[in-house]
Amino acid sequence: MKLRCIIVDDSFMQRTTVARLVDNHPNLAKVAEYSNAIEAKNGLKNNEIDLIFLDVEMPIISGFDLLESLENPPQVVLITGNPDYALKAFEYNVTDYLYKPISLARFDASVKRAVAKYEQINKLDEDEEYIFVKSNLRQRKVVLNDINWVEALGDYIKLVTNEGNVVILSTMKSFDQKLPKDKFLRIHKSYIVNLEKVEKYNSKTVEVAGKQVPLSRHKKTELAEALYNV
Repeated sequence: MKLRCIIVDDSFMQRTTVARLVDNHPNLAKVAEYSNAIEAKNGLKNNEIDLIFLDVEMPIISGFDLLESLENPPQVVLITGNPDYALKAFEYNVTDYLYKPISLARFDASVKRAVAKYEQINKLDEDEEYIFVKSNLRQRKVVLNDINWVEALGDYIKLVTNEGNVVILSTMKSFDQKLPKDKFLRIHKSYIVNLEKVEKYNSKTVEVAGKQVPLSRHKKTELAEALYNV
């Protein structure tokens, strides 16, 4: 397993040093080197990166400035010769902090930490059940636990989540077959609910994530049994 990484440093000598360490490490794949933060930010738009080796002290736009400008930064190992930046570095949730000159042992320790963090993050993602649905002519990943309920819309169905709605071309029957029976229940001809999101119900409605949806009379007993087993 290799982490895709970039090196951002205004010093050619320092970039060369870090690049040599990266090229010789079995868990790293160098994607690019950048001499300033502007180039790096543009490069991040075009490449999927797992790790940045980032110099703190760069002219005009510092390493910290670059981090503040990124909405979803990858893992970062900050590099500097100034120990005064250490406390500030961890305010940015960086993976590690390397002092110049960088020793091989310390570099290896940083990479080991980054690999462990990558594996932990991706294991959590793998543990989440998900499906792919076609919406707006593209495949979209939907985490099942994010779905509050599914609602029929003629020839389409609407997946209602906290982050917004996803409309796909499908029948309720066909989509219901894709869902785990221990977590979802069709409570009405036009509604499927996430059992873990049900807050309360009566003979006519079910409250899901703060909203009420209709409950078919003949589904009330089945709903009660399903909620008991959640």
